[in-house]
Amino acid sequence: MRALDWSDSPLGPPSQWSQALKTTVSMLLAAQAQIVLFWGPEFVALYNDAYAPGIGTKHPRALGRPAIENWGELWDDLEPLLAGVRNTRQTFAAKDRPFYIERHGYGETSYWDVSYSAVPEDDGSVGGVLCIVSDTTERVLGESRLRASEARYRELTTTLEQRVAERTTERHLLATIVETTDGQIQALDLDYRWLAINASCADAYQRIYGKRPKVGDSLHEFLADRPEHLAAATAIWGRALAGEAFTNIEEFGDPRFDRRVYEMKFETLFAPDGKRIGAFLTGTDVTDRLEEQARLAQAEEALRQAQKMEAMGQLTGGVAHDFNNLLTPIVGLLDMFQRKGIGGEREHRLIAGAAQAAERAKTLVQRLLAFARRQPLQAVPVNISRLVTDMGQLISSTTGPQIQVTVDTPEGLPEAMADPNQIEMAILNLSVNARDAMPDGGSLRISAKARTIESAHGSQLAPGTYVCISVADNGIGMNEETLAHAVEPFFSTKGIGQGTGLGLSMVHGLASQLGGALTIKSAVGSGTTVELWLPVSHAVAGAIDAVTQPKLRPLPVGTALLVDDEPLVRMSTAEMLSELGYRVVESGSAEDALQRVKDGLRPNLLITDHLMPGMSGTDLGLALRNQYPELQILVVSGYANNEGITPDLSRLTKPFRSDELAASLANLAKVGR
Repeated sequence: MRALDWSDSPLGPPSQWSQALKTTVSMLLAAQAQIVLFWGPEFVALYNDAYAPGIGTKHPRALGRPAIENWGELWDDLEPLLAGVRNTRQTFAAKDRPFYIERHGYGETSYWDVSYSAVPEDDGSVGGVLCIVSDTTERVLGESRLRASEARYRELTTTLEQRVAERTTERHLLATIVETTDGQIQALDLDYRWLAINASCADAYQRIYGKRPKVGDSLHEFLADRPEHLAAATAIWGRALAGEAFTNIEEFGDPRFDRRVYEMKFETLFAPDGKRIGAFLTGTDVTDRLEEQARLAQAEEALRQAQKMEAMGQLTGGVAHDFNNLLTPIVGLLDMFQRKGIGGEREHRLIAGAAQAAERAKTLVQRLLAFARRQPLQAVPVNISRLVTDMGQLISSTTGPQIQVTVDTPEGLPEAMADPNQIEMAILNLSVNARDAMPDGGSLRISAKARTIESAHGSQLAPGTYVCISVADNGIGMNEETLAHAVEPFFSTKGIGQGTGLGLSMVHGLASQLGGALTIKSAVGSGTTVELWLPVSHAVAGAIDAVTQPKLRPLPVGTALLVDDEPLVRMSTAEMLSELGYRVVESGSAEDALQRVKDGLRPNLLITDHLMPGMSGTDLGLALRNQYPELQILVVSGYANNEGITPDLSRLTKPFRSDELAASLANLAKVGR
């Protein structure tokens, strides 16, 4: 797919694909099951390595092309299935469904286990049809031959004794059929001795036990050195020898050789006079089929999980804008109450508590955005060695005296491309988790080193060089079930009120957004190691400067045009601007603001929301800057990312306090000078 010239494909280059298409393709490429995705109204085919052999000479010309171009011989059959799933969103599934296909230079009927599911596009419409399939042609034809053979065998055995006496040639024919069939056939007498066994069945015993039984051997003697295997074998044969006819699927074999799963049909064996003399079975090795079914189920579960996480990410990003708009007037007014010292001591405590709760809500939104991979990041070359070392003292004070903190960062570590503030928050989150996992004390080791990935890796990162930050503890550890859900949002093993369940999911989202990965190794009683993988930067790392809060407010500079479609946000922001010395003119839309300027308003400062009905705040700022280059512009946004905001426009994220607004305006004034 990387080498393909996508200019001729209806999908265009992968960089222009929708997020839904990218997510689905990423999932299917990593899967081991046979998966093909038919995308768009033309059903453009995209598939993984496991699927390619199943279409023979159609690969690779089918990749990135409309399905009708390469599946023309079965299009009348395939197109209604795909269109049905696309139009109804209902999954179509079938077992051993026949398809006529020309894949090896000639036409043939092939058989497939199929599951066709609708894949949603970013806007909620159906983008394509995901087909998780398994080529069962060889098994179906084999089972057909086996059934035919078994039918012939049953027909012969009904009158076997009579026909043996009458015609020796027919006995030879029967023996030839039994001996050459792929099915495993054997018969035991009432003393558990083999009356008959064909070559296929003897081969199976050789594979799973390293030796072959023959007619006359005793099952008890054959498995005497393996008592537990003998008990299982005699238990199932005992039912058949007692006269029960049944079908069973069970696993047999010595792990030192092989363990296989067999589907076995047992029937009673009678003498010509009707006396029960033993039992026989016809068996089939179904190990590969069951493993394929398990892989298919795993792929379906992975798809459902990917769709769930994508939907949650989209929901989180949209909610953040509204939630930040709600928080902005709350944070602003509480900040004003604190600065003005409103009320007595009791009121001061209540206002301070409310302000603290608002800050916690702001932090919660940031963590949700980190999980959704939509928080605004300022990725720059970062000296990870210095960053981790500088955090050592803070982490020691956070974890307490019972935890021994060790920081190990070698000299000459390459810089990583990351957001230093977010990385510090991630390390602090991981350290707090480690502390909580060691209630009686322990050791916490934070290290960073350069790691090179050359082939397949548990992180599923592309080959290359990365900086790996490791946070390891010797605490209580996690069992397999907890580990499987560790990075899911809101999953927590802590008590109510002791955590949001967003710590690991935030770090996981941050790593993914930066082009890295998060890996977790843990076992009950052995502690936990969390590794944060970051891509190496090829630029020169800059200094990590602490963000300082300005002590001086900017001098009044005239008129501020405040534009926001939320009245409560305008109210609190206008109050802040008035306190800072500005004359404030409010407007509820970009169009209204343009009209005020057209009518003669000449503001010195434009503060505008980014996402509004109609024209965006960014477009408004650019339009006014073209007319008045000296106009200072500050874009305020409560949305989850910087999409659509021109980089040369200053940006302030909702919610904000008066001192944060003052800092942004001071920076604007500094740039203006």
